[in-house]
This record gives sequence, C-alpha cells and structure tokens, in this order.
Amino acid sequence: MPQLWQRIGGRSVERHRGWPRFEVDRAGWAEAAGALREGRLTLLGLWGDGPAMHLAVLEEEAAKAAVLTLACPDGSFPSIGRLHPPAIRPERTARDLFGLVPLGAPDERPWLDHGRWGLRRPLGTSEDAPATGSPYAFLPVEGDSLHQIPVGPVHAGIIEPGHFRFTANGETVVRLEARLGYVHKGIEGLMRGATLSRAAGLAGRISGDSSVAYALAFARAVEAALGTEPPPRAVLLRALMAELERLANHLGDIGAICNDAAFVLMLAHCGVLRERVLRAADAAFGHRLMRDRIVPGGAAVDLGGEGVAAIRSLLAEIRARFPELVELYDNTTSLQDRTVATGILDPALARRFGAGGYVGRASGRTFDARRVFPYPPYDRLSFEVPVLDEGDVNARVWIRIREVEQSLSLVDQILDLLPEGAVRVPVEPAGEPREAAALVEGFRGDVLVWLRIGADGRIERCHPRDPSWFQWPLLEAVIENNIVADFPICNKSFNCSYSGHDL
Repeated sequence: MPQLWQRIGGRSVERHRGWPRFEVDRAGWAEAAGALREGRLTLLGLWGDGPAMHLAVLEEEAAKAAVLTLACPDGSFPSIGRLHPPAIRPERTARDLFGLVPLGAPDERPWLDHGRWGLRRPLGTSEDAPATGSPYAFLPVEGDSLHQIPVGPVHAGIIEPGHFRFTANGETVVRLEARLGYVHKGIEGLMRGATLSRAAGLAGRISGDSSVAYALAFARAVEAALGTEPPPRAVLLRALMAELERLANHLGDIGAICNDAAFVLMLAHCGVLRERVLRAADAAFGHRLMRDRIVPGGAAVDLGGEGVAAIRSLLAEIRARFPELVELYDNTTSLQDRTVATGILDPALARRFGAGGYVGRASGRTFDARRVFPYPPYDRLSFEVPVLDEGDVNARVWIRIREVEQSLSLVDQILDLLPEGAVRVPVEPAGEPREAAALVEGFRGDVLVWLRIGADGRIERCHPRDPSWFQWPLLEAVIENNIVADFPICNKSFNCSYSGHDL
C-alpha cells in the first residue's frame, strides 16, 4: 500500500482529519483508477465538489482508506467508470449535479436529472432550463423472441418509486435495467450553509429506515473534523440505537422476503417482533425510529430505567420467539424452493462492487465497518461477522438471521457496560475550515459521510453515500436467467434504499 500511495502521489491536505486526503494530478487519478480495476483498491465513494472531484478508496487488507482529489479547472476529469463499472453511476450524478464531465465515460446518459428540475447543474454553475421530461434512453432490445416488461415507478405496494425495465425471453429475464432518481430531494444542496444542528437533522432524514446510521456517520465526521470527543455514555447509547435499528430492519426484511414467496405467516410473526423493537425504541429514546437522537457531540436524550427495562424485555421476547421462526423458515420446503439458488450474486462481482452488508457477506465479502474500522464502542465489544458464500436469496436471509443474534448479544453487552455521566458535550467551530470522513455500519452496509466545515461552523459541503449505490447495479445482475416472478423476492432480499440513493 505505501508503494501504491507513492505512485499515486499528490499533496496531503492538512485540514482533513481522520483519513488522509491527497490532491492528485491526472496521472495519480489514472493510477488510482487502475488499482480499482485490478482489485487492489475498493471504491468507497465518488462525488463532485465545485470544480473538483473526490474519490474515496479502501485498501481492504491493510484496513486503510483515503480521499483523492482531482482539480477540474476545465470542468472535466478522466472517467473512472471507463475502467471500473461501479463508478459509472456516481460519475453520471456528478455530471447532473455539478456539470463535471467524465471523459471517456461508457454511459453519458443523465442519472438523477429527469429533465424536470427547471435548471441544470444545480450544485455547479447552474443555469435555468425548461423542463423537458424527455423519455429516458433505455438500452434497446436486441435479439429474436425478446420482449420488454416495464414496471413502475408507481408500484402496487406502499413503497418508494423506481422504474424497472425487464428484457425477457418468455418468463426468463435476459436483462434488467433500473431507472432511479424519482425521490431526489436535493439533500447536498440543502446541506450547504446549514448549521450543524440543521445538517444533522437532514442527515437523519436521508433514508428513514437508516436514520440512526446516517446521524451517527454525520456526527462522527463532524467530531473528527473538529476534534470533539463525545462522552463515554453517549458512545454506548449511540451503538445501542444502531443495534436496535439493525434488529428492526432485519426482522422486517426476513418477514417481507418470506411474504414475497407467498409465506405470509412469517411476515405476520416477524412484523410483530419488528413492532416490538420500534415500541422499545420509543420507550427508551422517545421516537420509534430514534430520529434526531444522535447529534454531534453525543446524544440528544438519555436512557432511563424504564427504557432499560423495555429493552431487556424486548431481548427476552425475541430470544423466546425468534428461534421458532428460524426453524419454520428452514423446514418449510415450499419456501426453501423459492429462496435457495435464486438470485445468485457471484462473490467476485460482490468484491468488485464493494458490496456491503448482507448483500456482500452472503457472497463471501467479509467487510463490516464495525470490524475493519473499529470505531467506539465496537472496538471493545465482542461480536462475529457472519459470512456465507452461496450468494443466493437464502444466504441473504441467513446473514440477517445471524446478525439478529449478534445484535441481541451486542445490546446485552452495551447495557451491561453503560456508565453514568453526561451524554453530550459542546461542539465548537475550529476557526478555520476543517474536513473529515466517517464510515459506519448501517443495517444495509457501510454508510459514508464526507464533509467540510467552514470557519464559522457551518457546513460548506457534505456528501452522504448510501450502500445502495453499489448494490442496485448488482440486483440487475442477479436477476438475469431467473424468471420474472422471482424479481420481487430478489429485490426484497437486497432491499436497496431508493431515498438514500436518490439523495
């Protein structure tokens, strides 16, 4: 890794805390692109920042991460996606939002911009543009006996909007192409100039089911930038919230996956347990999703005796009821027939895209931000990272099952270790611009937040990256050669976020 950094070169940016940041030239940028293509680096994020592009990369074996910055004075940069496909959609987004053009890009279509904003390049040198709503140029159908099936963006269930264009031969899916961006909220634009309090609130609303994960990533980035240490009690309370969020979502997903295989009984029982988690969170922290409970400097609320009792009772109930549900799942032949060997994600593809969470771990990728970058308090908690190699829907269910078991243990440990004391400290501006990145483990996988704070303590630039950015393209891959009717179960086994992706 040191030799790789020497080849990439660049000037170290001193105001960037935590991970190093290097300002590189085009040769260094190309060196990084080559390392991504060869698998020596993993892509963590790629985003625009005025007349510059930032590239966050990970060297997994050494557990080292860095941000590389390329100035783009002419508004262009060499495409990373030309060599490394996971970068294609982030590049298209940088072009939509900043007008930064990836030279040699294999796909020049817009991504988040649907032609309805009334302006172009809203975060760059924006200009008014008439809303066109021009049809999106989907990939053409090529070959005999093929037909297309359009689905969405409006769906039959109460879910977020996304359009899926299936090319099929009879019932067999030959290709799937997704069109997202329908829930673009302009989060990065809203972050500009926001106070830390306002920005923390926005972070917690990027993807509702990951409110804790985003708030934690944002708070940790702020604290790293400004050199703030949250109190020990707050650190444990944050982890407690994160594990409750993980429990609620995993329980909900297990039931929903079974429901898409027409086994509604599991949905009902898992739904009850998920509701119990949400009620315990409300009793403990005053909000079912624990939104606005994690803030820079610590936690906004403390945990009282009644909250501890509610969580202890929750743990006992899940431990009493969940094993029977696992046995029911494992011994129902009709259910196994739908999940085993369906929607297989090749481990090599999972590694190439840096797939996080249950998607990656069900296909042999061991990455877990709590273990690779052991941020407090996970550096002193005992837990396992379950990993399987089969890569099918069934494996993604079992990763969730094992993570439920690990989260139950983690919650026990956190409650046993919880010290007395304050839950929040003041966060003061540094009097000069500061930058930092933070990576935390949400229930879907690793959530990245990179930010720059001005001398006045306001956000100058913030980029949040959902794990779904690198999971959505893989969903398109795993459905190939499966039947159309298996798409719902494959889709739910991934459970990618629309809102977190669309920003």
